[in-house]
Amino acid sequence: MTPVLQAAGGGGSLFGEGTQTSVLIAFLVFVGAALLLCVFAGPDRDEVADFYTANRSLTPLQNGLALSGDYISAATMLGTTGIVALSGFDGIMLDVSTALALGTLLVLARPLRNAGRYTLGDIFALRAPGSAPRIAAAVVTLAVSLPFLVVQLAGAGAATAMLLGLTSDGAQQTCIALIGTLMVFYTVLGGMRGTSLMQIVKVVLTIGTFATMTVYILSRFHWSPDALLTAAAHGSGHPDSYLRSTSQLGVTANGPLNIIGLHATVVLGAACMPHMIMRVNAAPDGATARRSTRYALGMVGVYSVALAVLGIGAAALVGAKVISAVNPNGQAALLLLAGSLAGGPSTTAGSALFTAVACTVFVTVLAVVAGITLAAAAALAHDVHAHAVRRGRLTQVREVRAVRWAVLLFGVVGILVSVAAQGYNVQFLSMLAVTVAASAVLPALVHSLFWRGYNGTGLLWSVYGGAALAIGLQLVSPTVSGGPGTLFPDMDFAWSPLQSAGLVSVPAGFLLGWAGSRYGRRRAAAAGPVAGGPEVDHDEVELKVLTGVGSD
Repeated sequence: MTPVLQAAGGGGSLFGEGTQTSVLIAFLVFVGAALLLCVFAGPDRDEVADFYTANRSLTPLQNGLALSGDYISAATMLGTTGIVALSGFDGIMLDVSTALALGTLLVLARPLRNAGRYTLGDIFALRAPGSAPRIAAAVVTLAVSLPFLVVQLAGAGAATAMLLGLTSDGAQQTCIALIGTLMVFYTVLGGMRGTSLMQIVKVVLTIGTFATMTVYILSRFHWSPDALLTAAAHGSGHPDSYLRSTSQLGVTANGPLNIIGLHATVVLGAACMPHMIMRVNAAPDGATARRSTRYALGMVGVYSVALAVLGIGAAALVGAKVISAVNPNGQAALLLLAGSLAGGPSTTAGSALFTAVACTVFVTVLAVVAGITLAAAAALAHDVHAHAVRRGRLTQVREVRAVRWAVLLFGVVGILVSVAAQGYNVQFLSMLAVTVAASAVLPALVHSLFWRGYNGTGLLWSVYGGAALAIGLQLVSPTVSGGPGTLFPDMDFAWSPLQSAGLVSVPAGFLLGWAGSRYGRRRAAAAGPVAGGPEVDHDEVELKVLTGVGSD
């Protein structure tokens, strides 16, 4: 056990060796069960539709559960709980924004499924035929997926090592490599069907575990919300400001703009991640996709309420001082809370609850990284290899083989980057991924689905311009350098005062799409119909968006 955890426990340890043994046994059981699940539920034949979308055979409820599972990540599970515990009101508002983000997907779900087939590239190709839009889709998919994967693996490696009582950097790197290897196996063996079942199991386990913890927390305070909030305010270390907005998330002089930008970026970008779009495309039709998204919105709403209660409970029962001592960003708040409930980990009930929470975090990581890996591999195999390189002349067997190799390639790269990042604070990568999704993916989707004037030039401008602006501004923001809790705390190149670049990059992505389309039309008119490339039948595109006719 690390000294900081011993200090956190008041001289003892957070959990004993008996609990560590039960956690290890539970991990092994989950690993074995998940592998069997993927083997038995995986695709029977090498068919593209089966590997990418499970032949669209999931019911609306099943797909809704899987969609909420894709959305619930370890970064939100651990990070949001810690932010609520340390920041109070501002953390709760971030939790609300995370839940509201699925509202964006609810608006887009029907036209997305009607127009889409498997990947972002299929949607980008609506208004802009050729290989360039598909390459752009693959680039932005990787730009969103890789940072998000690194955050998940790095956090999971550290949390797993802590749960097993391992302290060295090598142990954490070994945990990262093992979890990443399992991720590759699950995705290769299970495809969309296997990962969907993992997501469903994960959501049921998460909701059940968090509901149990919520009951324990409320019973500790005699079912009085006032008593719980009062204790949380005192435990936070800033009782006068815990329940009101005081920019506790770290924003500085430009607080209001930063807060608006942060919440707007989360609401607009969190549901536009490529693996979420791929999940929507697994629905049989547009109406079913919308129903599935409604189910997911309800599940995520329940999850977010529980998350807020757990964060407040962590502040009340553990205290911000102990949480910050273990991790300045509050990542350990959920595990510390689990260790203090149900009589502590030395009791049978406490040990069982702590083990359930540990398994929930573990299976969440495995399920989410499998979904991310499948989306990234599909972009490489379907958009780049099958369409951009082979011009659509690749057989289904060869494409399924290609996507399995792409899973291996993306998984190895993700593992290597995550291992190299061990020891660094890479939490800003979550915001980077969401910002790129809001700045590059969302404008391209909205323009492609709803604007007849959108063309290839506009798409490339919005995708590459929005992504470049989001990445550039985020790298020179206060989340990367210039203070404690950043990637480079001893350096200061935070030239931008905005902690979230989305306040600038999201509107810029839409404007670039509009400006690029106008420029592309003028250039095509000057070049003539032959030099201007193939014409797009916009009536056919709009019929597809409205009805789904021709999407498959």
